[in-house]
Amino acid sequence: MRARETGLAARFEGHLGAFKLDVDLNFPVNGITALFGVSGCGKTSLLRCFAGLNRLQTGHFAIDGEVWQDGTTFLLPHRRAVGYVFQQANLFPHLSVHDNLVFGLKRLGRTERNVAKDRFDQLVSLLGIDHLLERAPRKLSGGERQRVAIGRALLTAPKLLLMDEPLSALDFEAKREILPYLDGLRKTLSIPVLYVTHAPNEVARLADHIAVLENGRILASGPLTETLARLDLPIRREEGAGVAIDARIIEIDSKWHLARVAFAGGSLWVRDPQKPVGEMVRVMVLARDVSLALAPSRNVSIVNHLPAKVLEIADGDHPAVVAVKVDVGGTPLIARLTARSAAALALEPGKPVSAQIKSVAIVD
Repeated sequence: MRARETGLAARFEGHLGAFKLDVDLNFPVNGITALFGVSGCGKTSLLRCFAGLNRLQTGHFAIDGEVWQDGTTFLLPHRRAVGYVFQQANLFPHLSVHDNLVFGLKRLGRTERNVAKDRFDQLVSLLGIDHLLERAPRKLSGGERQRVAIGRALLTAPKLLLMDEPLSALDFEAKREILPYLDGLRKTLSIPVLYVTHAPNEVARLADHIAVLENGRILASGPLTETLARLDLPIRREEGAGVAIDARIIEIDSKWHLARVAFAGGSLWVRDPQKPVGEMVRVMVLARDVSLALAPSRNVSIVNHLPAKVLEIADGDHPAVVAVKVDVGGTPLIARLTARSAAALALEPGKPVSAQIKSVAIVD
């Protein structure tokens, strides 16, 4: 199966013990695709198929015109141009950070090795580890060790980067430390990344594309905003359910420490992210922070009011709750309301409403 111009396609089907994986996945050639789902749904098993660590009865995948698996071909893991970042950093304790980083270069050809050496300074600067090169792994924090592991994977010049819950073993402070570096990679990498996670906040901040797995199958995949807004997926029941939107800063209100960001459906006031006008940011609008009214309300504390149209209504995570998907100028949002409120407003698909957004989080 050849890689398409607009993305890559893979097909894996077979049993891993008693567990069956049956996946047909398309994802972009650039950016981060999040593989999202509860523990045990098959995320890591799928990642291991791409790495060649799992071999299923049926598999088709090619990248850059090179077939890694089909009916007659199966490249072993060491022959695949893959960078793999595990939950644990797995650094060599007897080697310095520098020597850990360059360890994987031994398996590259001379030309690839020279290119990697030329990128060394740029990469360690991007990951913020240039001052750590002479340290031993035992003298690093959890976040620093994981950044070194990411750098080691990237220095091998992979055609595909696989990341298996790289933040799951880190505490809150370490996660907060490493997230800006992962976000920087999202904006600069020119290779596809498959990122396994079950954390909605990681999806919202890092992903460009998302594939939702359940019981070894892909329930849905697509661009981040549109897929997060789907009401037929279990992700809508998560406490942090909402929609991530890429927007541009168009105004700064220094008196009140606010910024106005514009997107396809209008604009929103958010807390000042300390970035200049014109810069892109990603914001997260949680379903629990969106209320609906039949007309814009006056003399209330909510400053974000957007004209919208009801698209769909679905049951929530409790009989008293419903999820309402609305369209705001081409951008979907989700509101979590009581069923009583939805009935009182006589909400139905096609009805115009005012979306009142109590809080908007900058995640980028």
